[in-house]
Amino acid sequence: MAQKVLVIGSGGREHALAWALARSSRVERVYVAPGNAGTVWASSDGLAESRNVPVSVDDFPGLIALAKTENIALTIVGPEVPLAAGIADAFTEAGLPVFGPSKAAAQLEASKAFAKDFMKKHGIPTGDYRTFTSFEQADKYLSEVSGPVVLKASGLAAGKGVIVLDNLDKLRQALRRMMQDKVFGEAGDTVIIEERLSGPEVSVLAFSDGKTIVPMPPARDHKRAFDNDEGPNTGGMGCYTPVPDVSQAEIDEIKRTILQPTIDGMREQGTPYSGVLYAGLMRTTEGFKVIEFNCRFGDPETQVILPLLESDLFDIAKACAEERLNEIDIRWKKGACATVVLASPGYPDQYPKGLSISGLDKAALHKSVSVFHAGTAIDGNGLPITGGGRVLNVSAVGSDLPEALKRAYNAIEDIHFDGMHFRRDIGKNYA
Repeated sequence: MAQKVLVIGSGGREHALAWALARSSRVERVYVAPGNAGTVWASSDGLAESRNVPVSVDDFPGLIALAKTENIALTIVGPEVPLAAGIADAFTEAGLPVFGPSKAAAQLEASKAFAKDFMKKHGIPTGDYRTFTSFEQADKYLSEVSGPVVLKASGLAAGKGVIVLDNLDKLRQALRRMMQDKVFGEAGDTVIIEERLSGPEVSVLAFSDGKTIVPMPPARDHKRAFDNDEGPNTGGMGCYTPVPDVSQAEIDEIKRTILQPTIDGMREQGTPYSGVLYAGLMRTTEGFKVIEFNCRFGDPETQVILPLLESDLFDIAKACAEERLNEIDIRWKKGACATVVLASPGYPDQYPKGLSISGLDKAALHKSVSVFHAGTAIDGNGLPITGGGRVLNVSAVGSDLPEALKRAYNAIEDIHFDGMHFRRDIGKNYA
């Protein structure tokens, strides 16, 4: 029997989730709350319809009422903030199936101090660190520590709470802004001063039901705003999968030394982890080490991973929610997928909203291309306009990474909004 599903969120990740769920033969309708300009479509051959619902991600009673009224078979939570606030617990208590970790389990992302202490306790490889709740003590430690370090706000800071600077005076200024000026609010009340690891980064996301964990293809994103990894950090300007310099044997090793011990440790301490576990890793001279954990699908990683998923996402997510992931055979398409983010002028700093977007229909006609909306809205005439910093993700699948990148960049040529900027070197060093 066909089912209804609910996706919570409004970005490119949620568009990709809705798109993947709508391809399931078991799904008759997808609801996205609150959604964006791209998450509305009519049903067609092989694709269930998708509707937006004007309920915000922090309106737990409204979301639960929606799920009950529409007889939702499964809710998938996109963003980290509602997960950290306990939305999965609220749905579970209401007797509603949900894909996503509990508030206690989401601490792996919501509190870097918790995550570091957890990794230390369970022997999961990560950088050395110290935790501080006192500005004076943290400042004193910065002045005395030898070797390069990274400054991190412990709480959620929308991906902006990690400071990497070589100049000690600037690092101390950043610490003051974080702990005393409260530029990240309560997220900076506790800070981590961590050994700065060096090496190539890779993201490994995995499905988990609290016992079983199944890695997805590894992905690598580009954080800097401009070509050649220049400019300020962003939420991600592009991404690709698989990662040519990470072998299947290494993924197996990551599962054995990092992913499975994390799931086992969380279950042992009474906070079983169900949903997507996202491990941000760095390959060091001593092997892979955890930079950070996230408690949900990544963005823009989701926009390159899901186009390669051959199995049914609804079946996988439902099995995770019901603690029977071991029953599911998860298969992936051969080839590669790349996505390029089209950003508003000024992003990641101040940027305008309400700019008209053209060429989306033409871009979507390109072979093996999907245009996922991130920061978009609909104007009074029913036309798409910009509504955020990262506006669109142009994803393309190819037999290999060079082909995927070529298809994505060719499709971008058809899209326009004033001041649109994007990186032209996504995957360049590995394609």
